[in-house]
Amino acid sequence: MSISLHPDTPQARTLPSAAPDGVGSEAGPRPGIRTRLFTKYVALFVAVVAIALLANGLFEVFFYYREHKASLIRVQHEQAEAAAAKIGQFVKEIESQLGWTIQLPWSAGSIEQRRFDALRLLRQVPAITELAQVDATGKERLRVSRLAMDAIDSGVDLSIDPKFTEAVAHKVYYGPVYFRRESEPYMTLALAGARKDAGVSIAEVNLKLIWDVVSQIKVGEHGHAYVVGPEGRLIAHPDISLVLRNTDMSGLAQVRAAQAGGGVTPDSLQEATNIQGQKVLTASAPIAPLGWTMFVELPVEEAYAALHASLERLAIVLLVASIFAVLAGIFLARRMVGPIQALRSGAERIGGGDFSQRISIRTGDELEGLADQFNDMGARLQESYADLEKKVAQRTAELSQSLNDLRAAQDRLIQTEKLASLGQLTAGIAHEIKNPLNFVNNFSSVSTELIDELNEALRSASLDGKTREDVDELTRMLKSNLDKVVQHGKRADSIVRNMLLHSREGSGEHRLVDINAIVEESLNLAYHGARAEKPSFNVTLKRDLNPAASAVDIYPQEITRVLLNLISNGFYAAAKRKESAGDGFEPTLSATTRNLGSGVEIRIRDNGTGIPPEVKEKMFNPFFTTKPAGEGTGLGLSMSHDIVVKQHGGTIDVNTEPGVFTEFIITLPRTLAAEGTTGGKT
Repeated sequence: MSISLHPDTPQARTLPSAAPDGVGSEAGPRPGIRTRLFTKYVALFVAVVAIALLANGLFEVFFYYREHKASLIRVQHEQAEAAAAKIGQFVKEIESQLGWTIQLPWSAGSIEQRRFDALRLLRQVPAITELAQVDATGKERLRVSRLAMDAIDSGVDLSIDPKFTEAVAHKVYYGPVYFRRESEPYMTLALAGARKDAGVSIAEVNLKLIWDVVSQIKVGEHGHAYVVGPEGRLIAHPDISLVLRNTDMSGLAQVRAAQAGGGVTPDSLQEATNIQGQKVLTASAPIAPLGWTMFVELPVEEAYAALHASLERLAIVLLVASIFAVLAGIFLARRMVGPIQALRSGAERIGGGDFSQRISIRTGDELEGLADQFNDMGARLQESYADLEKKVAQRTAELSQSLNDLRAAQDRLIQTEKLASLGQLTAGIAHEIKNPLNFVNNFSSVSTELIDELNEALRSASLDGKTREDVDELTRMLKSNLDKVVQHGKRADSIVRNMLLHSREGSGEHRLVDINAIVEESLNLAYHGARAEKPSFNVTLKRDLNPAASAVDIYPQEITRVLLNLISNGFYAAAKRKESAGDGFEPTLSATTRNLGSGVEIRIRDNGTGIPPEVKEKMFNPFFTTKPAGEGTGLGLSMSHDIVVKQHGGTIDVNTEPGVFTEFIITLPRTLAAEGTTGGKT
């Protein structure tokens, strides 16, 4: 950038009468103006940058805090659930090992064999310290123990003991946790036989072995997991000494809240205090049907360490950005204010009658053009005064016209640049992308047909079996590759058309479309999406698209969302039935369109698992889903119902038979009512 003020040629004249005293004094230098403009530019630039960075940083920190905390709680909850499931599996395995001891009825000759089996069970299951077998009348017939002498036919009457009565009534009995010698936790597990004369096996289980399960759970660097019984007593903890001291955990707020909430800690108690007095993030999961609760805790200081580091980085970034903004603001303000000051000084001198004044600004932008216009104006004023006063009016008019022409030219230039940019973008898309895509699609289709003709020609050729297999394999692979080229070429062509349509009509507007094309495109998108997610997935697609259905006035993007959702649900149901039915079952999905005169009908039918009546009543409710956690949100059918019924004024019904089929029936009016349109949004 170059700025200078210099007089013109020596012959340039200054008119003393052009600047009277009053005018000259009024047009004198005003040093305060530049300072105020400079300060304003710098302050404005710094303020904009600082506010933008600060707002962005605060939003990032706020949402990062929420997401980080939610992620930690979710991970801890998943760890708690996994650990609870593992402990439940531990108890179920003991129950399973105990089950084979009650399969046979009691007989006089079976006592020694039962004692042998019981001793073998104690060797196989270290957690069982004592096993008692009671006959159908409640009399103890056998007891083997690691801690006491074995007893045979002791005759102890247990007919009214809950171990016997609850096991007979419910087939299994889980006793409360108790502590032997006030140190080691135990529980009673009783199992009744399927036959009435098989009796009941009662096992005393040492829960100290659950410590192995709990100690393997890693929660950060300093977190841990532990198990609490229904009364709040500690059952398992990485610090075994706490368990051996029979520690009472019921005084902790998270323990009381989890026991009150069925084993799940409420959101309000995600932060609590542990037994050591530390602030921790806590999550819990019930261990059914034992009535125990698994807790997973992580110190708050460790959990939020990443957030604190993020805050420090944000402060450093804000400081550096503020310094940069100040420097950049000073630099930009100088570049803007310098030329403006030169223009102001030159204008003051020309206004004072010094028409020899020339302004030299080399910024390469509009300010340089404006300086050139000032110079031209000075030259014309010199010429006008040289021709005496008779040309003053004429030159003044020419100057005024020149200024008007300049403004009009600038306005036209700006508008022309805008239109040219839009035209170049559209022309570039049409000629640089669409034409090559047409060549790719057309020649790929022709090549596919040529491969078919080549296969026909080779059938009559005399080739040995190996050569023919190689030729068939190569042509099949080549045809498959060409099919993929055609598929992705059409997809790219569709993207280009959608971009052009978006720029021409805007997104989310209703228009006349071919409903059969929408159905066909949805089938292809859903099928390839399912194949991409699970390459082994396969389904037979059947189409019965009535050409008379033809054009319908709809929001195509929204109806495509509905069809994709219904087709994907059909694929899911058919795949689930395939898993249970085996290789003899062929998953099938059909799509049908029908002309109703003033409307059209679309049917999506699958031969999947069907929908039970109790599910059918609630299937359109928001957040209702029968899929496992992580596979569905429960919003698909609810949004589909709103799109079809509320947005388009149509209907959506379902016919189903559990285990046989499910068919969704959509009816849409051919023309949307004006008051029913909502800009394509639901």
